[in-house]
Amino acid sequence: MPAGTLYRGREGMWSWVAHRVTGVLIFFFLFVHVLDTALVRVSPEAYDEVVATYKTPLVALLEYGLVAAILFHALNGLRVIAVDFWSKGPRYQKQMLWTVMGIWVVLMAGALYPVLGHAARELFGS
Repeated sequence: MPAGTLYRGREGMWSWVAHRVTGVLIFFFLFVHVLDTALVRVSPEAYDEVVATYKTPLVALLEYGLVAAILFHALNGLRVIAVDFWSKGPRYQKQMLWTVMGIWVVLMAGALYPVLGHAARELFGS
C-alpha cells in the first residue's frame, strides 16, 4: 500500500470524517449549552421557558443523537490514539474500527431507554 493511503476511500476515511463531524456537533452543543445556561443570569423566566422546550420528545431524540456523537467520538478517539502510538496500530486499524463500532452499538442500545424512555412515555402513555 503506498504511503499516505491508509484511510483513503475505506472504512478509516469514513471514521475520520465521522470523527470530525461529531467533534463539530459536540462543539455546537457545548456552545448552545453555555449560552442557554448563561440565560439564567439574564432572565430566569426566559431560562425556564427554554428548559421547558428541552422536555419535548423531539429534543429527547436530539439528546440521543448527542449521546451517539459523544460515544462515537470518544471510542474512535481511543482507536486513533492506538493507531498513532501502537507500533502494530496501522496493521490492526480496520479490526479496531469494527470493534469500536460493535462497542458503540451495544452502548447505544443500552442508552436507548434511559435517554428516550421519558419521550416514549409522553408520546404513548405510561
